[in-house]
Amino acid sequence: MFFKKKITILIIFVLLILAACSSDEEVSKTTGDDDPHFNESGMPIMDESITMDVFAGVSAQTMQSDWNDILIWNKYKDMTNIDVKWNQVSTDSLEEKRNLALASGDLPDMFYAANLSGLDLLKYGKQGVFIPLNDLIDQYAPNLKALLEENPDAKKALTFPDGNIYSLPNMADPDFISLRVGGTPWFNEEWLDALDMDIPQTTEEFYEYLKAVKTEDPNGNGENDEVPYGGNNINNFIHWIQGAFGINTRGGGYIDADPQNEEMRFVPTTEGYKEMLTYMNKLYNEGLIEQNIFSIDWSQYLSNASEENYGSTVFWSPDVTFAGGTGEKYVSGYALEGPNGDKLFAGLSSVVTNPGQFVITNENENPAAAMRWIDYFYGDEGSKLMYMGVEGETYEKTEDGFQYVDKITNSEEGLTSNQEVSKYLTWVGVGPPAIVKQDYFVGSESAPSALEAAEKLEPNLPEEVWPSFTYTEEENRILTSIGSDIEKYVDEMRDKFITGDASLSEWDKYVETLTQMGLDEYMDVQKEAYSRYKDN
Repeated sequence: MFFKKKITILIIFVLLILAACSSDEEVSKTTGDDDPHFNESGMPIMDESITMDVFAGVSAQTMQSDWNDILIWNKYKDMTNIDVKWNQVSTDSLEEKRNLALASGDLPDMFYAANLSGLDLLKYGKQGVFIPLNDLIDQYAPNLKALLEENPDAKKALTFPDGNIYSLPNMADPDFISLRVGGTPWFNEEWLDALDMDIPQTTEEFYEYLKAVKTEDPNGNGENDEVPYGGNNINNFIHWIQGAFGINTRGGGYIDADPQNEEMRFVPTTEGYKEMLTYMNKLYNEGLIEQNIFSIDWSQYLSNASEENYGSTVFWSPDVTFAGGTGEKYVSGYALEGPNGDKLFAGLSSVVTNPGQFVITNENENPAAAMRWIDYFYGDEGSKLMYMGVEGETYEKTEDGFQYVDKITNSEEGLTSNQEVSKYLTWVGVGPPAIVKQDYFVGSESAPSALEAAEKLEPNLPEEVWPSFTYTEEENRILTSIGSDIEKYVDEMRDKFITGDASLSEWDKYVETLTQMGLDEYMDVQKEAYSRYKDN
């Protein structure tokens, strides 16, 4: 008996040692590399070259560029000694092929710009397919770590209910306001002058301007062909005016905080939302909003704009985006003051624009090297490489800042700047895991007109913007079933209320329908997620 006890104790002791060793190996794999060729700081990351396989989402418009032989990644391979083998997947089939890769178990070392959902991040994170990044960030990502410390809301947005961070985001520099506000209001200045009117600053002044455009022939051609407000969709218009009705106080979306008591509320059932729809219905029924705004395509909108049809719009820098010099006739507008004194440009986005853009899988044998590899792009030099490329080859420094070279801005093949850029860089149409900085981003958002437009809006931006929250598996189940149905119904009824296909006299029925669909359960999920977000 005594001998058997000794054997049993010995076996338990050995098992404990093995378990400890296994645990140590797991910790080593998820927090650092034991490769003697790995450098914890400086370049190269590896003294001897290693290879990593990466699944990457790529814009359908730029799929012709081979990322395995392109300037940015060739340059970065030389800097790091990490040779990335890119598996490029068009955004047209991204979800399908990403799901196939995850289901098959034939995993890459990393997913890049793969637009992973919160549900997938939590599901595969809990399974161990996506490794937790908390310790890797702390030890090997000084650029990202500093950003998260400076912007604690960004860290909260990335932290899941189990306390882990499984993915890295596309981020906007908090000070790059013109990028974060998106489309801004613009008015045809020549028509304002012809009508002897100032840029509207209230919803009533805006209404009066639209009526004048429709009835007083500001283009002077003797025809009633002016479009008072035109846009490529209705969302941009709402993006601008929602804050005038006291709603979306925490940025766009279905939930916000009631300014009276700071409690979370469902925006589409508030009185402010109803007032906004009533106002929009009035504009639409009087022909002051382009009548095909719910179905117009991008090219038709730009064609109309280039023909100087619009008295006002919400878009990105018309002087850059409208053809034929038409855009130079537009002047930027303000946040409108609404009927109850509310004045807010609520369309400000979170600094975390897409949280699911980079993960490291459990197939990666060098996770610390992978973290160092991606962290570079959250710093100043990395942001420059990502968005500007290599000095002398894709950009030059001028008195006005950094500019793309002539072969990009004046294509010999008649291509757009974005098409030319895509021959050398990989950010176009992707939203890469990196930080976007104003100094290094050459797009409509960094045009002087865009910066001026953002400056006009800045005094009336929300003080706090909620990002997308993270949810538990059960909460995700509710949101993808009840929540999806609720949001779809809200969007459908919004458009019907605006056009008059549904009367606003049916408002109480609309609210009751949402209650019957499970709105209380939907809001319980959002409140619980917000509570965790605050505590992260």
